Amino acid sequence: MALKLNRLNARQVATITKPGRHADGGGLYLVVEPSGSKRWAFLFRWKADPSQPGTGKLREMGLGSAVGVSLAAAREAAVRVREALAQGRDPIADKRAAESRIKVPTFGEVAEAHIAAMAPAWRNPKHVDQWRMTLSVERGEDGTYLDTGYCQTLRLRPVDLISAEDVLAALTPIWNTKNETASRVRGRIEAVLDAAKAKGLRSGENPARWKGLLSLALPKRQKLQRGHHAAMPYSVVPAFVKRLRLVRGMSAFALEFAILTAARSGEVRGARWGEVDLKAKVWTVPAARMKAGREHRVPMCPRAVEILETLAQVKQEPDDLIFPGQRKGAPLSDMSLTALLRRLKVEATVHGFRSSFRDWAGDATAFPREVAEAALAHAIGDATEAAYRRSDALEKRRQMMDAWGAFVG
Repeated sequence: MALKLNRLNARQVATITKPGRHADGGGLYLVVEPSGSKRWAFLFRWKADPSQPGTGKLREMGLGSAVGVSLAAAREAAVRVREALAQGRDPIADKRAAESRIKVPTFGEVAEAHIAAMAPAWRNPKHVDQWRMTLSVERGEDGTYLDTGYCQTLRLRPVDLISAEDVLAALTPIWNTKNETASRVRGRIEAVLDAAKAKGLRSGENPARWKGLLSLALPKRQKLQRGHHAAMPYSVVPAFVKRLRLVRGMSAFALEFAILTAARSGEVRGARWGEVDLKAKVWTVPAARMKAGREHRVPMCPRAVEILETLAQVKQEPDDLIFPGQRKGAPLSDMSLTALLRRLKVEATVHGFRSSFRDWAGDATAFPREVAEAALAHAIGDATEAAYRRSDALEKRRQMMDAWGAFVG
């Protein structure tokens, strides 16, 4: 009979208070102590000599506190325990042997250190978010790691034990479906493992090397055209925003504000109170934070202003971030908004809502194309668009953004 797995969910883990063992399936349990503390445990039967009759002694293996170990991480650990048992090994003995050796940092720890070391040299701050997301070392608002899916199998593994088989296990599921992303992931894994070797944490060849190694196991990467960001049809945006408003948290406020202003994710996440004039209902994004390098004034619809007024109830300084992240002085990460969309089971990207807005403006309104392009701060096309850029068409765009806000609801 197949094991019934994944019985618990993250909410249950956070809210269960009844003392005792609560099964997730396959031997994994959430143990709630009478004191209220929670920990993970794996129960299994073990006998040193399989030839002897009997089912073996019931043993419990601790997998860590539920505060520091997420449900996803506990399940990963449980998979490794089951693998050891299937191979006839005592997982508790394996754990003791691993603990007795010199502690080697995990791939995730080395990846985080490498990103921190390289970040000052990267001109675009988004590169940091991309590296953290693809290497599965991105943290959510609550400080726990987000399940990005690419390198989850590598993150907790000691960096000196990572093999070509491990790298292939991470790359194979996405190599053909997300070829461009998979190629970047491979290169980043290779860079992290090279950094580990430079620090004396590894020896031998790099298992993520392409030429002469992974090139023999994976098909050659095809040159693919850059795809469009997945966008939600504008007709269903109002229903989505209605759902979004039921979600609490800074990410939900930031995402709705991005939708209502048709702004880029980075522009919203980096916004500071000194950039907004609530009385005039205008948000001025400085040139340094704009893709085109030009200052961009954004007329805010009533609901966008309402969001800011809600957040401004706590005293703010002009240089304070409007949508701060968990770390003091740091903005929300790009992955925070993406993770929110995933939790809401939405296939669209944050950037895709700009396309939703543009389609609405072109299909459902009579606003001139040039005004819609000015609202998106797109690069200049013909002379007519250039004229709109010189005046920035603020009042015409205000009418359009108010209409968009009314449509969204």
